[in-house]
Amino acid sequence: MKTTQKISLLSTLSTQEIGDDHMFTGMETPLRHDAFEASNDEKIKSIEYHFREIMETLGLDLTDESLTGTPLRVAKMYVEEVFSGLDPRNKPKIALFDNKYKYKQMLVEKDITLFSNCEHHFVPIYGKAHIAYISSGKVIGLSKLNRIVQYYSQRPQVQERLTGQIAIELQQILDTEDVAVIIDAKHMCVSSRGIKDVASATITSFYGGRFSQDKTRVEFLDYLNLK
Repeated sequence: MKTTQKISLLSTLSTQEIGDDHMFTGMETPLRHDAFEASNDEKIKSIEYHFREIMETLGLDLTDESLTGTPLRVAKMYVEEVFSGLDPRNKPKIALFDNKYKYKQMLVEKDITLFSNCEHHFVPIYGKAHIAYISSGKVIGLSKLNRIVQYYSQRPQVQERLTGQIAIELQQILDTEDVAVIIDAKHMCVSSRGIKDVASATITSFYGGRFSQDKTRVEFLDYLNLK
């Protein structure tokens, strides 16, 4: 199956600035060849040490009972939670089912909660993902759509890449080009630093197969109440 890779970016406010600090270098998450040679325990130990160094460099007193456990907590959070999507062993197991109901229209799951982290500043990206597909003979459990979004979100990301990774994964699993993904998210690197714009949001979209046609795309957007 030939994969369609078409991603668009729409900034909903002019104050959302895309400058030298916003770069989209490719669809694959940049990883070193030895990314998984160290065990999770070894990674946690290393991150704990280096984050302690960062805190001490900032002048924080790590003997204070409120701070003393922070380096370990951050290390565990990075490895076991917010960046766990880097490890392919955490990729969700997906089972497909025959489309016994012969449902040939689009299936839409909207408002999937999304939490990720900007790879440029390591601060949160949060929002909603909306997914649609038209079955080519197989269907996927609804919760698995959430798990795929979660898996690709739990790594350092840029929103364009995240949108494409989710869509391409679904195209390959479902063996169909007919997949659409929209992500509507806020970036803390915009709202908590730099321009400090708390109102703007960023929308990215992927339209494959029949969703590239105006009629099908408009139907999808109508379901989402988006113009």
